[in-house]
Amino acid sequence: MSGKVAAIEFDKARVGQVVLVFQGGGALGAYQAGVYQALHEAGIEPDWVIGTSIGAINASLIAGNAPEDRLPRLREFWRRMKHSALTQLAGALPGFGAAAANGLTVATGLPAFFQPNLWAFLGGQVPLGAEAAGYYSTSPLERTLTELIDPQKLNRGAPRLTVGAANVQTGEMRYFDSRETELSVRHVMASGALPPAFPAVRIDGELYWDGGILSNTPVEAVFDDNPRRSGLVFAVHVWSPNGPEPDSIVKVMSRQKDLQYASRAASHIARQKQIHRLRRIIATLAQALPEETRQRADLKALAAYGCLTTMHVVRLLAPPLQGEDHAKDIDFSPDGIRNRWDAGYTDTVRVLAQAPWTRQGDPTEGFILHEAAAGRMLEVA
Repeated sequence: MSGKVAAIEFDKARVGQVVLVFQGGGALGAYQAGVYQALHEAGIEPDWVIGTSIGAINASLIAGNAPEDRLPRLREFWRRMKHSALTQLAGALPGFGAAAANGLTVATGLPAFFQPNLWAFLGGQVPLGAEAAGYYSTSPLERTLTELIDPQKLNRGAPRLTVGAANVQTGEMRYFDSRETELSVRHVMASGALPPAFPAVRIDGELYWDGGILSNTPVEAVFDDNPRRSGLVFAVHVWSPNGPEPDSIVKVMSRQKDLQYASRAASHIARQKQIHRLRRIIATLAQALPEETRQRADLKALAAYGCLTTMHVVRLLAPPLQGEDHAKDIDFSPDGIRNRWDAGYTDTVRVLAQAPWTRQGDPTEGFILHEAAAGRMLEVA
């Protein structure tokens, strides 16, 4: 969708830092690009972008370019991600076009993203090497990102970039953060190395897979940050945690993917809301103590667990497209990309017009969730 969102009155000093959090989800990530377009056109640029898998790729395209180049780079990336001419032709077949296109994507890959690793098809026991053990090679993606990302801007901290990856040997989640270490395209690749399709990526001697294996919704990186800061967090989710009862094998497969990659986002947010409230209580109780008591070393250490920051979390949830199934994350058709991009743009324009973070809330709450759903804003206490 092309358009121009009217610049809105945005009190940056009041809301604090602006954070974008992107889930992983393959082709579903086009929705995130539409979200960024609406924010960009409204004159709202993020201070921090966090992502896993395709979310890490979108985040790196934002962090790795100057503000005026971010949207063009996102457009170019998603232009390159579209199906080949042959796959598009197959997708136009009546009745089973979508299945044919998905089948060709699995068989031949995407020219700018991944290509079949023929050695992997010789047998599951064939030794390929730890950094080549995958059904596909992602060297095309590495070339694409190298062409579209400025490594100097990626690490300048404006915005800060965080990408999540899973340590293959320890099973621990690792958040690579430009505030703490110099990031490269390899870190982004590690965040999107989803097995067994894609091989692991080695960083500083350790192997990493797609962070979505452990946590596909990296919002905890915001709440666990130290020092904590007040902020407006746009949590952009592309997998639906809610859905109808599946009554066919295809629907079961689709629902299973939704639940797996939604990563218990709602429960994570609910727990963080509870923790943040406790932090406020600690800070409030510490302030009520006499000054002499507050200066005690032991009480100072306890009081440090409290904080009075305020976080407004706007959760945007990508809507399902008509006819999509369990293969929706490899639906790189031009129509699929365009429709998801447009949905992200439209949803964000609506949220910006409502500006729910400007409403007076409960002064005892430091965590306010604004749930965007079904064309309206739902306030969650």
